[in-house]
This record gives sequence, structure tokens and C-alpha cells, in this order.
Amino acid sequence: MKANTRKTFFYYFQAALKHKALGLLMLGSIIVARLLDLAAPIYLRDFFNILASGQASSPVVDSLIRILIIVSVLKAIQWVMWRIATFSDSSFTSKVAFELNNMCFAYLHKHSFSYFNNNFVGSLVKRVKWFVKAFETVTDRFSWGLLPLFVDIITIATVLFFTNFWLGFGVLSWTIMFLGINWAFTKYKLKYDIARSEAETATTRVLADTITNNLNVKLFNGYRRELKLYSQVLDDFRIKRLFTWTLGNIIEAVQGFLMVGLEMGILFLATWLWQQGKITIGDFVLIQSYLISIFMHTWDFGRIIRTVYENLADAEEMTVVLETLHEIQDVPGAKKLNVAKGEINFQNVDFNYHQTRKLLENFNLSIKPGERLALVGPSGAGKTTITRLLLRLHDISGGQILVDGQNIAKTTQESLWKNISLVPQEPILFHRTLMENIRYGRPDASDKEVLIAAKAANCHEFIQGLSDGYNTYVGERGVKLSGGERQRVAIARAVLRNAPILVLDEATSSLDSESEKLIQDALDKLMKGKTVIVIAHRLSTIRKMDRVVVIDHRGIIEEGTHDELNKIKDGIYRKLWRLQAGGFI
Repeated sequence: MKANTRKTFFYYFQAALKHKALGLLMLGSIIVARLLDLAAPIYLRDFFNILASGQASSPVVDSLIRILIIVSVLKAIQWVMWRIATFSDSSFTSKVAFELNNMCFAYLHKHSFSYFNNNFVGSLVKRVKWFVKAFETVTDRFSWGLLPLFVDIITIATVLFFTNFWLGFGVLSWTIMFLGINWAFTKYKLKYDIARSEAETATTRVLADTITNNLNVKLFNGYRRELKLYSQVLDDFRIKRLFTWTLGNIIEAVQGFLMVGLEMGILFLATWLWQQGKITIGDFVLIQSYLISIFMHTWDFGRIIRTVYENLADAEEMTVVLETLHEIQDVPGAKKLNVAKGEINFQNVDFNYHQTRKLLENFNLSIKPGERLALVGPSGAGKTTITRLLLRLHDISGGQILVDGQNIAKTTQESLWKNISLVPQEPILFHRTLMENIRYGRPDASDKEVLIAAKAANCHEFIQGLSDGYNTYVGERGVKLSGGERQRVAIARAVLRNAPILVLDEATSSLDSESEKLIQDALDKLMKGKTVIVIAHRLSTIRKMDRVVVIDHRGIIEEGTHDELNKIKDGIYRKLWRLQAGGFI
């Protein structure tokens, strides 16, 4: 935890340095305001000493008025300092929070495809939000709690030491003991705060997972099971949170006892010193004013430290994300991928999932420029994995993948993705308009070009039938559209991108027969002049491919055209074809 806390502060400090002028202005204003506030009781001491003299002559009254004017000026300047502090704090905190949000977003999205598969969306969103929220809270507690406290302790101790050594020594000793007890107790409580934060994350994870799978919960009668599971993690969170709250109540009880002890002890000491003629009536006013100030800030000290540590515990989860190296990175000096022909070569490729499940071993496959290649085989054989390796969503364990003779591991990921259009089996859309979703394939495309792409993908007609047309919002992940409609929007996006390499992963799986025929016509036009990799379980969609490659867990077992493979007696492809089409032949 200590290492992660230091790293969290490092990230905060880096972001704050970009706006250090505002930060220094805020801190400086707070220090000046506190010093002015602590100067006022010194003048008020003199004010009450003069009153205690019992004289009401003109010189005495003039002295009292002079002191009141000085105090008024100090209060006015103090008011100005507080206003400067509050306005600069608002600007500073909002700007640094902006920097942190951007930093988290940028780093998080550089994580690999596998990373997002292994982490819940709700959990990642929470981590970013809590990381930034923790900065805002920690900054607020330091600027408005800890900094004034330290200024008060130093100033009050100094003034009281000059007033009387034992007064200064007593207050300073008590303050050090008080803060030490709070600090030790807070460090003890920290591990329970971390456990509480982890338990809360578990509740978020379960809630997000069940909301995402709400249809499964309904259709598989999982309501009571999921309610029981959520109740279990929620109860664990409740128990741990209650325990941390109880610890907080205990330390507050100890604080209250110590404060009563200081106040009574100092007043008894002051009374004895007054009897000895070593302090004046005005000093009582000074002491009481300073005790109130110390109590106010030291009482907050325990809460502040606990709040800071609680927020740092919350921020730690995002710090872990920021400290986790990106699984797939551009190598130093990576060059942009230039695709002129679109030739693809898998050379002796090895790939394992989690170092345990071997999917590809010494895999070799060459795809000619402009060739339309179909990958066929049973589920789990590695068809989709091959395309993901080409897109470098995973890094291979051995061998190399070449595009036009360039090793994709040595090119930038952005340039690789720019040259490949993908239509996945289950396209996910942004909760944005249809116009924005299609244009995502090429952000600089005009509205006319978007419409042309939509018509080519056979989705223009259904879009026009919507109440807001191309300005219709599709809902989270595109849930307002049918599966076939989402698929056609994804195809339109690929049409607009017009990359030299095209990957179709079950691109027509969600379409009815009529739409599939129209889409096939669109895809025939789209595939012209491109290198194409098609994955399909519906073999009718790949009859026109230049070559069909059949793979299973052993690798490539058959390859050729549809007609050639259909003539192989006892061939895998022939069996698959007969299973699907035999009844109609």
C-alpha cells in the first residue's frame, strides 16, 4: 500500500505541476489569511488589558478605538485573502481534475483487448471516477484542513512561548501527543479501509454484471439467485463499513476526552500564573481564542487523515491500473505500416492463452494480394484468434506475421488498424447517432459519403424509416437496433473506411435470407481490390471465395476452393457442407 500511495501522490503531483501558479496562489493566500486571523487575538489581548485597568479617559478610549481599527483592517485583508484562496482553489482543482481524467482515459484505453475482457466495465469506470474524486478530496483536506492546522500550531506555540514558557510548552506537547495518537490510529485503521473499498468494488461488480445480463436473469429464472449473491456481497460490505465507522467513533471519543483535559489543564495553569502575576486578564482572552482555534483544527485532524487515507485507498485501484504495463506496446522506433498490395503471411506462429492453453503451434498461412480467403472449422479451432493476431489484439508467442513483408510487431498499432476494416460477429455501437456510428469508420467523411456507405450496406432504407433518421441515437451498445440492423451499420462503417485489408467475422450471421443476399452483393463490391479474410459457419456465404482454409486444433487440415474441397471424400469441409446444405441439395 505504501508504494501505491507514493505512486498516487506522484500522479497527483505531476498533474498539479502543470498549474503550479494557481496552486501556489491558493496556498499562499490561505497561509496569509490564517496568520492574520491569529494576529487579531494579540491585539484583543491588549484591548481587554486596557479595559481591565478600569479607566475611561479619552486617551484610553482612543487606544481602544485604535486597536479596533487595526483588528478591522486585519479582518478586511483576511477576507480578501480567503476570497483569493477560494477562487484560485476552484480553478486549480478543476484544471488538475481535468488533467487526471484525461491521463486515466488515455492510459486505460491503451490496455490490451484481453485486459478489458478480464475487467468489468463498471469497475473500471468506478476506478477512474474515484481516482479523480480522491485528488479533489485530498487537496481540499490538505489546503483547508492540514495547512491551516500547521500554521496555527507553529504560530500559537510561538506566541504562547513568548507569553509564558509553560503555556507554550503545555499546548505544544499536548498537540504533538494528540496528532501522534490520531496518526497511529489512522494507520492502524487503513487496512480496514482498504478491505471496505474492495468490498464496495465487489458490490459494484455484481451489480454491473447483473444489469448487463438482465435478460439472462429473467429468462433463466435467476432473479432470486442473483438477489442472494448481491445480498451476500452487500452484507460483507456493510459489516466492513460498520467496523470502520465504529473505529472512527472510538477515536472521536478519545479526542473529546483529550480536549477537555487540555482546556481545563491550561485554564488551571493560567489561573495559577495570573495569581503569580505572570500573565494578565488579556492573556486569558488570548489563550481561550487560541484553544478554540486549536480544538477546531485538531478535532478535524483525525477526520482529515482518515478521509485522506480512505480516499487514497479508493484511488489505489486506479493507481494499480496506471502501474500495470500495457500488455501490447509499440516497440521503440516502430514504423508506420504501409500497405500497397495487401499480402499477408503467418510464419511459424505460436500462440497460447494465459501460457496454458495452446491454440496455434508452428502455424503457417500465406494470403496473396487481393485474395479472398475463407476460414472454416469447428468452434474453438482458432479462426477468430487468427484475425485477432492479425489485428495485434494479442501478441504471438513465437514466429511472425507479415503484411507486405513488414513485421506487424515492429509497426505502430495505429497504422496497422488504419489498414484493416473489421466487421465483427457481434458489432457493438456507441450510444451516439447512426450518422456518428457510421462516420466512426472515417471521421473526415462527408454526410454524402456516409449515405453512400449506408446504401451499399443496405441500411439506408431502415434508417430513413426511423423517426430521427440518421440522427437517431442507438442506445448503449446499440440495443435499440436489431442484430441484423447493427450488423449492417457495422458493414457500412467498414465500407466507409475502405481499408486495403478486410476481415469479416460472421458478418452476415445476424441477417435474414433476403438481407443476406443484398449484403452479399454489397460485400462483393466492397471486396474488389482488397485482401479479404472471411470467417463463417454458414458455408453458403463463402462459396465465391478464392480459397477456403479448414482448420482445427491441429492447424490447417484442408484448403482449396469450395468445389475442390467438396469433392474430397470424407473431408471435413464436405461433412460441414452436407450438414448445412445436404437437406436442400
